[in-house]
Amino acid sequence: MNDKKIFVYTLIAFVGLCLVSYAVQAQEPLSLQKAVSLAITHNREVKAAGVGVQQSAQQVRVAKSLTLPTVTAGAQAAHYFWLPVFFGLDGNTSNDKIAYGRFGGKDQAAATIAVVQPIYNAQAAPALRSARLQEKLEKASLADRTVLIAAEVKQTYWQIVVLHERIRLQEESLERNRKALEDAKSLLAQGRALRVDTLRAYTSVKNLEPDLLKLSYAMEVGKLQLKVLIGLDSLQDIRLADSLVVPGVAAVPVESEIYSEAIRSRPDLQALALQPQIDDQRIALTTAARKPAFNAVGQYQVQTQVNRFNYLEGYYPSVPFVGLQVSVPLFSGFSNLAKTQQAKLGKQQSILRRDNAYEQLKAEVHQVLADLQETTARIQTRLTVKETAQLSYDITQYRYARGVASRLELTDAELALTAAQSNYLEAIYDYLSARIALDKTVGRTGE
Repeated sequence: MNDKKIFVYTLIAFVGLCLVSYAVQAQEPLSLQKAVSLAITHNREVKAAGVGVQQSAQQVRVAKSLTLPTVTAGAQAAHYFWLPVFFGLDGNTSNDKIAYGRFGGKDQAAATIAVVQPIYNAQAAPALRSARLQEKLEKASLADRTVLIAAEVKQTYWQIVVLHERIRLQEESLERNRKALEDAKSLLAQGRALRVDTLRAYTSVKNLEPDLLKLSYAMEVGKLQLKVLIGLDSLQDIRLADSLVVPGVAAVPVESEIYSEAIRSRPDLQALALQPQIDDQRIALTTAARKPAFNAVGQYQVQTQVNRFNYLEGYYPSVPFVGLQVSVPLFSGFSNLAKTQQAKLGKQQSILRRDNAYEQLKAEVHQVLADLQETTARIQTRLTVKETAQLSYDITQYRYARGVASRLELTDAELALTAAQSNYLEAIYDYLSARIALDKTVGRTGE
């Protein structure tokens, strides 16, 4: 085998290994922890909130510029069709007509560099504090959006897992009912059963088939929602790694501890607490607008006048100067007073919203812990009922196989078993939902 063939075969093998590796990675099961991590990194709403943080950081730079010098450069060139006019050349201003003359160059040009350095600007400090507080507010909004998205991802993930389990239970129930239908047909053919038993079994099978289709469609929609949340392409297939198991039931936390942790950790409550501070700076800004401003100014100007655009032969005298500029606001149509009052009312509104959120938090914490306690107790009850229903079905099936129990008794036992299994799944899902609600209440992502 020559070197060229060896190279071709090696290249084909390498490409094949890359494709296999990509396929394995594409079909890697998705765990709940990884789904939350992907959502925090790739979710579009989280990214949009991150852009808001970057915007607020730029606003801090804008506020800092109020104390930094401003440098401008300008240039101007003009052509006059007649020479420029100057009045009062004869010094006689007693007549109604003022004498004038025309002289200078028809082509004029000037270049200017100006510098303005603020010395005192009452709005600079509150503007900078307001921008920094706004940056903190945007970061809190980003953290709050992250918590909400993480909770939604976990809720959707477990919903898909529950739907998968319900489909499995539905298929098992459908298989049992199909077997019952076949037995009923066989017994009817032997004259050992009534036609109504066959009709009842047939009806049970047909009632289960649409439910199975509905569950399948619901799981497809759930997967699409999960892919949107974690930022994956809608055409990419995902397989969930975690299964629905009986969770390790922990002790229900103390209500006062959860309330205190939520006050300290919840980003949205932190944002509400920051808002009155931002309103204070807005009040300071509107008050500062009524105060004078002092600037140091300087300018260096070069100008010339020529004819026939002969700028290369002209003189270029310079006119530099420095000075102090004072600006005192006297009257603005009462707009500053209205803005100050508006900012004060905004602060009152922010305080009311913050206090109302704290009061609502008490009810929310109480509700979350009540749900957690109720679902914890319900899991054990549903488990006992499910085990009892399974035992009842096994006994009824054993008795039916020996002709002691009727088909109706077996059907009732099967329905009871299906309902018990479904209720047990619902209890586990409700418990997990309560844990997710608890994490969201205290501001945890649970990553």
